[in-house]
Amino acid sequence: MEHQLNTRVKEIEISGIRKFFNLVGTQQDMISLTIGQPDFPTPEHIKTAGIEAINHNETVYTPNAGLPELRDAAVRFYKTKYAVEYHSESEVIVTVGASQAIDIALRAILEQGDEVIIPGPVYPGYEPIIHLCGAKPVMVDTAANDFRLTAALIEQQINDKTKLMVLPYPSNPTGVSLTAAELQEIAALAKKHNLFILADEIYSEIVYEHPHISIASFLKDQTIVVNGLSKSHAMTGWRIGFLFAPKAIVQHILKVHQYNVSCAASISQKAAIAALTDGIDDALPMRDEYKKRRDLTFKTLGSLGLHTVKPDGAFYFFVKIPAAYSGSSFDFCLTLAKEYKVAVVPGSAFSRAGEGWFRLSYACSVEEITEGLSRIEQFLKTL
Repeated sequence: MEHQLNTRVKEIEISGIRKFFNLVGTQQDMISLTIGQPDFPTPEHIKTAGIEAINHNETVYTPNAGLPELRDAAVRFYKTKYAVEYHSESEVIVTVGASQAIDIALRAILEQGDEVIIPGPVYPGYEPIIHLCGAKPVMVDTAANDFRLTAALIEQQINDKTKLMVLPYPSNPTGVSLTAAELQEIAALAKKHNLFILADEIYSEIVYEHPHISIASFLKDQTIVVNGLSKSHAMTGWRIGFLFAPKAIVQHILKVHQYNVSCAASISQKAAIAALTDGIDDALPMRDEYKKRRDLTFKTLGSLGLHTVKPDGAFYFFVKIPAAYSGSSFDFCLTLAKEYKVAVVPGSAFSRAGEGWFRLSYACSVEEITEGLSRIEQFLKTL
């Protein structure tokens, strides 16, 4: 019966990140610098709120868009942190993680033949959904521009089929963010061509030298903002995300969400209220620790002669594979894993634009980072 399945589904592939992690993750003595998951536990007060929700039998359906008090907390959080104001009753949806928010937004917007501009290298969660919608992803290679997406690069790819651009900053896999001036230019371009913007801001609380700026502050009417608590509050398994957009857009995305999942888990929503109220600054101590790890990793990579762009957000380095190595990024990482017991993600997992690079996550202990980099050094000495 396989031949009768949806052709588009059969054509897409499992995430290269997961594929590689599954390939090497079971080996003993492996230092894993792969998965983008905080190594901190969920803060105690958030866990307590979840436990109390269970004990109080708050285990039933919620409104499709989410608990009203959680939506209130979410819009207050966004206004406080990023100076963008939304109406809680009509301009926010609580989703099953940021991934589901991306899915329902793209499915509500895209039609057969539409084109979507995405920066490369890029998190692999956008292209498959775009394909499933019958649309076409158009990759803008940012490697030559230190992974910075600019209005000038975007404009080269715009035509009468372009409907949307994806703006994922701070970036996975590069850790690069954008300045206010760069965002203003992109917003002006989107307004000129009447394009939607899907702003994936899941790493907005993990920024270092400069505060996060949302492009919605420049072009709210055409922007769908995606965020969530996985990275900011170490809540990856709780699966709570948020989608913010004007009412005229949200009312249609909500229909997709309703038939997709009904609602996010009630227990997780109760915990999320605690995260966004009492835990409004829970990300700060984690961010400070990530910054220390970033600085240590950047210094060590430099001492090894490895080229990278210093990230100003998230918890990744995107590292250039030395010219002395002639194989693919997948082969480089496979050899590194099998022979030196350290796992990083091949750049090819992040689109064609990532070939020749690898992603290193520093969402792990200093001891693991230090040992992992030492093993990478041993491999480099053989090249």
